[in-house]
Amino acid sequence: MPDLVDRVAARIKAQFLTESSGHDWYHIQRVWQLARQIAEQEGARRDIAELGALVHDIADWKFHDGDDRIGPRQAEQLLTSEGAPAEVIAAVVDIVATISYKGAGVATPMRTLEGQCVQDADRLDAIGAIGIARCFAYGGHAGRLMHDPEQAPELHQSAAAYKASKGASLNHFYEKLFLLKERMNTATGRRLAEPRHRFMEDFVQQFLAEWNVTG
Repeated sequence: MPDLVDRVAARIKAQFLTESSGHDWYHIQRVWQLARQIAEQEGARRDIAELGALVHDIADWKFHDGDDRIGPRQAEQLLTSEGAPAEVIAAVVDIVATISYKGAGVATPMRTLEGQCVQDADRLDAIGAIGIARCFAYGGHAGRLMHDPEQAPELHQSAAAYKASKGASLNHFYEKLFLLKERMNTATGRRLAEPRHRFMEDFVQQFLAEWNVTG
């Protein structure tokens, strides 16, 4: 159903084109393209993976007072208004409801192969060079320090603890980004994650070397 995908893409682009926290249209577009690529490699249903990617951030809980129900609700409303079949809506809404990372100690399994493809695509865009840029863009948006040497990273054991965290941006690498490579669902996702993960490791090592200047 390419017409439906294109219509949804146009609406999402209009909504997110000027967003500046790293959750903008270009993030969504990259996740869309990655999800399509992974779905093709893994034999998933491409239309559901593409639609799931396009609406996965339609109303992120981080920007709605921690409400993780608003995203699935808005995704359902948009897809219904575009005339999507009921079974497609149900599959996509399930992806939106379960995609988010919720803490180091919280499992976030996806119930479908299409959901696994979208989750992998979203997590790939959270790591590597783009992931680094997005991490600090969101940190600035949220008023967080780049780094606080006196604040240790915390491996959150509950979704509530993760949502409540206000840690510095560099801590986010230890609390989430470095963990994503091992949480990829698909063989394609794991392969694509390897070089991005290594790039982040090199970046953090260099960051700390430059931070800890000695005279």
